[in-house]
Formats: sequence, C-alpha cells, structure tokens
Amino acid sequence: MSENKKGFWSWLGFGKKEEAKQEEVPHTQEIIQPEEPEAVEREAEKSFSEKLDDLEHNIEQKAEDFKEFVEDKVEDIKSFFDDVEDKIEQTFEEDKAEQAVENLQNIATEQLDLNEQEQVIYQVEEVAIEEMPTDVQIQQMPTIQTKYQEKPSQGGFFSRLIQGLIKTKQNIGSGFRHFFSGKKIDDALFEELEEQLLVADLGMPTTQKIIHNLTQHATKKQLNDADLLYQQLKVELSDVLKPVAQPLVLEEKKPYVILMVGVNGVGKTTTIGKLARKFQDEGKSVMLAAGDTFRAAAVEQLQVWGERNNIPVVAQNTGSDSASVIFDAMQSAAAKGIEILIADTAGRLQNKNNLMDELKKIVRVMKKYDETAPHEIMLTLDAGTGQNAISQAKLFNEAVGLTGITLTKLDGTAKGGVIFAIADQFNIPIRFIGVGEKIEDLRPFNAEEFIEALFSHEDEYND
Repeated sequence: MSENKKGFWSWLGFGKKEEAKQEEVPHTQEIIQPEEPEAVEREAEKSFSEKLDDLEHNIEQKAEDFKEFVEDKVEDIKSFFDDVEDKIEQTFEEDKAEQAVENLQNIATEQLDLNEQEQVIYQVEEVAIEEMPTDVQIQQMPTIQTKYQEKPSQGGFFSRLIQGLIKTKQNIGSGFRHFFSGKKIDDALFEELEEQLLVADLGMPTTQKIIHNLTQHATKKQLNDADLLYQQLKVELSDVLKPVAQPLVLEEKKPYVILMVGVNGVGKTTTIGKLARKFQDEGKSVMLAAGDTFRAAAVEQLQVWGERNNIPVVAQNTGSDSASVIFDAMQSAAAKGIEILIADTAGRLQNKNNLMDELKKIVRVMKKYDETAPHEIMLTLDAGTGQNAISQAKLFNEAVGLTGITLTKLDGTAKGGVIFAIADQFNIPIRFIGVGEKIEDLRPFNAEEFIEALFSHEDEYND
C-alpha cells in the first residue's frame, strides 16, 4: 500500500512531471548515439588531410633547408677541388718542365762546346713554346727560328747519330754486349733476350720473328759462343731494316707534291721546314702550303721558315678549308715552275674517323688537279710514342696509303726500337730519321749506318 500511496505533490502533478523526465531520458540517450560511419570517415579524412598538409609543409621546408645546405657544401667542395686541380696542374707543368730539361741534359755530353750549349737552350725554349697559348707562340717563333737558322754543323753525322741514339742503345744494340758477355747459351738466355727486345719497344710479333731467325740462322759455333751470337743478332736486326731503307727519289714531275700527315706534337711542321731547307740546299725550288688551318701558330711557323729561307708559302686565314689551300698552292707552284711543293696538314688523331675522312678529301681534291698527286704521302712519327706509333702507321696507311715515313726525336727516347717494329710490320719506306734539333740532324735513313751506330761504343768512333 505504501508503495502506491501518493503524496500531496503527486496530486498536483509533480509526480507525473518527474515520471515524464524519467521517460525522456531514454529518448535523450537515443539522440546522442554515435554519428554515422560516413560522417566519421569524413571527419577522419579532414583531420588526416590537415596533418598531411602540415607534414608536406615541414618536408618542403626541410628540403629547402637541405638544398641550401647541399649547395653550400657543393660550392665548398668545388672550390676545394678547383684548388687541388690548380695545384696538380702546376705540379704537372713543373714536373714536365723538369723532365724535359733532364731529358735534354742527358743528351748533352760533358764536352759541350758553346754552340752545343746554345742548342740545349733552344730545345728547352721549344718545349716552353709548345705549352704557350697560340698568340704567344706566334710572337716567340721568329726569335726561336732565327736561332734555328744560325746553327752550324758540329762534327760528322755518324758521331751525332751515335750521340743521338744513346738512350735507345741502353736497351738494344751496344747494351746487349754486357747481356751476352759470359752467359751460357740456353733457353733461359733466349727468354731474357726476348724480354729485353720487348723492353726496347720492338713489339711481340717482331721480337718473336727475330728470336726465331736468330736460332735458325746461327751456326752451331755461334750457338756455343755468346760473342758470336751477339754479332749474329746484329745481322738479324739489320735484315729487318734494310728493306725499308729507301731514300726519297724525286720524280721529274713539276711540282713534285709531298703531303705531310701525322698526329699533333710529332714534329711534323718542323720536319717540313728542315726538308724545305734540305731541298733548297740541293738547288731545288721549293714552295710550302700551310694546310694546317686549325692552328694559327702552324701557319705562322711555316711563314717564318719561308721568310728566313726565301721560300714562298701559300696560306689562308685560320679556319679555311685545308683542301682549298693545298689546291691553290698546287696551281701557284705549277704557274711559277716550282719543283717541290710540301703541303702541311692539321694534326689529327688516328682513331677519329671524321678527321681521317677530311684527310681523304684532301687527297681527292689534289687528284682533281693532278691525278698522280700527291707523289709522296709522308707520315711523321715521334719515336718516343713507342708502340702507339704502330697504331698511327696502321690507321694512316689504311686511310690514305702511306708511301714514306719520317721518324723523329730518336735522340730523346729509349723507345727507338720501335723503328724495327714499324719496318717489320708495314714495309713502308723509312725516308728520314731525326736525331737532333739541327737541320743537319734530319738525314736520309741508312740501315747499315743506323745499326753500326746502335751497336757501337762511343770510344770506337771519333769522327
């Protein structure tokens, strides 16, 4: 009963209100139920997007900061390596100059007279000029050229040849005397001999050929006597050179055109000047064609040669077509009755097809004027390049068909043995060799003289 008893307030309706409130509670709880999944997802996406934007902004800021940091470091590193490169170049140039001076000093003897001392000074100056910018080279060349002209001949050619081959003789020739002396002749000796010939830059094919011929041609007595075997080696080496010792014979054709080819730095332009002087001294009329239109210094050098020796030079502006220059020179030489035309060409790497194609073009253009021209295609090789000279000879010969070779700078290298490899592998006539800087030091190649000088001892000849 008491539970159903209603008080005064309940009669006034307050109890109902209280019940109503209690009834409303479930309804309110239904209203605050979790939102629908789509709404939650949208809210999450919005929140994630905001955080992603903040992250991207932070990444961009960090990336910008890092980029600035890297750029600063790159500049520092670049500056560092620039300094290192400058120091390396400076050191390299100093070492190169010191090496050049040392090489030149080794060539000279203790009995240098005044003229020979001047010659050494000239060699040092020439090395320095090669390292100068083109415009400076042009300014320096007339002074150097004047000295070149005034060099008188000192001593006989054979004595100068012996002197010029001092370095090569250390590895081959007279250097073999001590190699054979007192040695037992057996397989070990021939293996040592093979190594020695390779060191002298004869190359493997030529070395094997010489060893084979030596064992086949040597008599039983020679195979039991080291001194006699030494003399037989001299014969075998001479037999390699004799077939290519063919002097340049000028034909009656006027003008007789000599096309000079070769890579840069082998002494090609200098050789042209020496040949021009040689032919002039023989009473021939000579003209030069400055076909190396890429280097202003090359054109200037030929012009200096011409001025000093009263030799006409056909030249055009730097960058002109080389074939056109040589074609014009051929026309001019024919009109003036010139006997010999020597045409220079730009130095080119033997493995650059476009440059070799240009050389082929020059030959084609020359043949349009005279189908027999050029009458001599002469390759200038630097003996100091060793086995690389073989590659040069091979590719130039394939491109234009060489008819002669001039081997320069034999006096400054121990790699002169490469002359045997060139002779053996290509059978191209060796016209001239250079054993010094004087005009007279460029001489027609004579195999017997060369071998005698190579195997001689300085105290045996005093001409």
